[in-house]
Amino acid sequence: MKLSNNPEIRKFLLVTVIPSLLLCFITAFYSKFTAVCILILSTFLIGSFLVFTKKRYNRLNNLGESIDKILHGNDTINIKSYGEGELSVLESDVQKMLVRLRDQKDKLEKDRTFLADSIADISHQLRTPLTSINLILSLIEAHDITQERREELLRELSSLITKTEYLVSVLLKISKIDAGTVQFEKKETNLKTLIQKSAEPIMIPMDIKNQSLVLNIDDISLNCDFAWCLEAFGNILKNCTEHTPENGSITVIATDTPIYTEVIITDTGKGINEEDIPHIFERFYKGKNSSKESFGIGLNLAKMIITAHNGTVKAGNCQSGGAEFIIRFYKQVV
Repeated sequence: MKLSNNPEIRKFLLVTVIPSLLLCFITAFYSKFTAVCILILSTFLIGSFLVFTKKRYNRLNNLGESIDKILHGNDTINIKSYGEGELSVLESDVQKMLVRLRDQKDKLEKDRTFLADSIADISHQLRTPLTSINLILSLIEAHDITQERREELLRELSSLITKTEYLVSVLLKISKIDAGTVQFEKKETNLKTLIQKSAEPIMIPMDIKNQSLVLNIDDISLNCDFAWCLEAFGNILKNCTEHTPENGSITVIATDTPIYTEVIITDTGKGINEEDIPHIFERFYKGKNSSKESFGIGLNLAKMIITAHNGTVKAGNCQSGGAEFIIRFYKQVV
């Protein structure tokens, strides 16, 4: 970057050098000493301006080269300058922009890795039931199979299709929340009604295992999206049912405070393994006590929904044994 190429510098020289020379020429008729002084002073001022401007240009040139290197992938360059002046402010702003770009790059890398891992997990999760479905279909098509065996295979096939449908449905819901395309329609909802509706899909399995559902909920209102919270509570209750033995019970206790609404769900099962507690809400994570039919995504979806409702959920074990889920919906942003 050359000063002579800058039209503004040429204009500056034009409007300073020519008047200075004219002033010196006119002054020379009256006093040569004064004319020489004016010439020396003008030369010093113009030269000083050009020197400082050249330094500014060099700094701008270095800043531009650094930015160009950053744009070409070299994000290890540090352009921070400790000084005063408008150029230092510019360098500081560029440094802040660089930090944000690095953060965004790291986030994109993490998202890309997470997406690749999720696709691999989804592929693995779907491959197992689809392989079983293809195997059962080939067995059903066999001519030497009895009618009783065919009916047994059909029931197994129906069960696998239902599980696959559930898996795809939950994965689609998770992907919508991940993409930020879900618009939660929050309305005042009776909490007891919400819990009762959430438990309806598991009432038959609970009845088969002679399990009981105990609700200790007063007249509490919750501002939430009914359908999505139905999914969240349903997945947690389903998890409790699967890990509660016959003749066991699931208890739901709710309290309301000026700060939050709390829902505690407990069961009388074996509880959660201590090693699994920190990971129980991770996607596709299966604890040591998980059933073979578990996909490891129900609790992850439940947490995503609760978090989107300005809530928190923690998992642990009761002192008397059994799993405990503590859910809080905060009435203010925390």
